[in-house]
Amino acid sequence: MSDEHDRPDDPEESGTEWVSKTQRKRDMEELQRLGRRLTELQVDQAAGMPMSDRLRDAVAESQRIRKREARRRHLQYIGKLMREEEHLDDLIRGIEALDAGSAEHTRRHHLAERWRERLIGEGNEAMSEFIAYCPETDVQHLRNLVRNAKKERQDNRNIGQAKKLFRYLRECIDEQEN
Repeated sequence: MSDEHDRPDDPEESGTEWVSKTQRKRDMEELQRLGRRLTELQVDQAAGMPMSDRLRDAVAESQRIRKREARRRHLQYIGKLMREEEHLDDLIRGIEALDAGSAEHTRRHHLAERWRERLIGEGNEAMSEFIAYCPETDVQHLRNLVRNAKKERQDNRNIGQAKKLFRYLRECIDEQEN
């Protein structure tokens, strides 16, 4: 049986774009893969993800399920819940940000590196711009990290202060964008 019977006569009249059954299935499988990735997150990582309470409960419930078939069905259920998510794009970006090698992870990494270089090189102007970008930043802690990284660079020593600054900037960026 062909999918011709499922197609509207004129997609413009129906107000929806026709999507093939194969494409719908691919989309559902992709959501199930993302759902599986959600179930593999650590508790603190999952807590930071923007998702509904129903999806959060289903993800927590998946930790309890051990039987293979039951787990497969539960992942299908999580995929179904993900289709109903209001902020699915934000959730996908949050998951991708945790996956090393993803475009979102790389973008945030480079962003933190640029901010680190600006904060060390430009001083107060860059500091106020970063605080405007990430308003939840602990300003005193950030100033201390920048001061230590500047001193480390001036003394031509490598004791890890720039790395500490980078880690803190990355945390702030991740919190701001999730």
